[in-house]
Amino acid sequence: MKRRVVVTGLGVVTSLSQEVDALWDQVLAGESGIHLLEVVDRSRFKVQFGGDVHDWDPTFYLTEKEAKRVDRFSQFAIAAGSDAVEHAGIDFDAMDPFRSGVILGSGIGGLNEFESQHTRLVMKGPQRVSPLTIPKLMLNAGGCNLSIRFGLRGVNYSVASACASATNAMGDAFHMIQHGGAEVIVTGGSEAAVTPMGISGFQNMRALSTRNDEPTRASRPFDIDRDGFVLSEGAGILVFEELEHAKARGVEIQAEVLGFGMSCDASHITQPNEQGIGAAKAMSNALESGDLCPTDIDYINAHGTSTPLGDKAETAALKSVFGDHAYNLSVSSTKSQLGHSLGASGGIELVLSIKAVQNGVVPPTINLENPDPDCDLDYTPNEPRQRKLNIVMSNSFGFGGHNASIIVGRYDRNGD
Repeated sequence: MKRRVVVTGLGVVTSLSQEVDALWDQVLAGESGIHLLEVVDRSRFKVQFGGDVHDWDPTFYLTEKEAKRVDRFSQFAIAAGSDAVEHAGIDFDAMDPFRSGVILGSGIGGLNEFESQHTRLVMKGPQRVSPLTIPKLMLNAGGCNLSIRFGLRGVNYSVASACASATNAMGDAFHMIQHGGAEVIVTGGSEAAVTPMGISGFQNMRALSTRNDEPTRASRPFDIDRDGFVLSEGAGILVFEELEHAKARGVEIQAEVLGFGMSCDASHITQPNEQGIGAAKAMSNALESGDLCPTDIDYINAHGTSTPLGDKAETAALKSVFGDHAYNLSVSSTKSQLGHSLGASGGIELVLSIKAVQNGVVPPTINLENPDPDCDLDYTPNEPRQRKLNIVMSNSFGFGGHNASIIVGRYDRNGD
């Protein structure tokens, strides 16, 4: 018999806010975390804006010495993970350490460290490259540092599936607990790719919006005038826990994880399948995983990156899976406000999806002024909308054709 999995802790680092409730309030207010870049010399780049966490101070969570020993993406993971653990009110010292673990996603990992040490190598020679280079840049560093921080000796690995990384990681955590492999898993994603190499690579493949004159209006999912995504950074970390374990602790349950599905387009390294076939399969697999019908879903936090091809493909996929019910769904893209944090985006968006369920409010898609005729669903333009939400889905689709969908629902303590 499959065990039930719930969410007991939430933590975020974003360009808009680094605190969950404040982030939720700002999202509902239609605020944007997109601005002219401050963490790089933007004058060098064609694209000069994004969602960098320009006011980041790791010493709220780490000593100065500790902060220097981990890459920025690991700092984000430690911060959001620590907040999620605190929110869950969990004392790992009182638990079997081999029954708790970490599964995190990151699309790129320690790009800051790679770039800085490569510059040292070229300018000063191999003997000047830091001995901490590998431990800082390796993709699994975020999860490893979290496990060290809390003494978690169970499952520990990292997932790299581009922009689907966090959602794939959370799906693995869901299955691991569901099938008895752990009681608690800290999961989600972290990314810090707003770097010279990251910006250059994405801008030169023409994936990014070029609206330097109006950064806050640049991310416009499902709008006919969209011209690419907006690069951002951050982390979204959650505590997944087996239901009976959470109930025994008497902790407040944030939501229940109900289903997960994934697939691969296997067609193009960067472009989605135009009919959204792979995305549709991930969504239908998630529904099947949770023994749910399409009509059970009330809201979808769309992948919605603001790319010309991606938004159309996701719309086609939604129509394929949900049929007539697609027009009854509330859909929105919070990337319109936060930009695209790549491998961290799924974690941040699941946090926001849970807040939507808890509050009965659909967050808006800002900047949706001239809807694309091919994107004709209810994308909640510009203003939040009150609606009772029982079950919601969050989609993440990534370069390489990776597709992942996760479903969470309202937890009824009296009806379980």
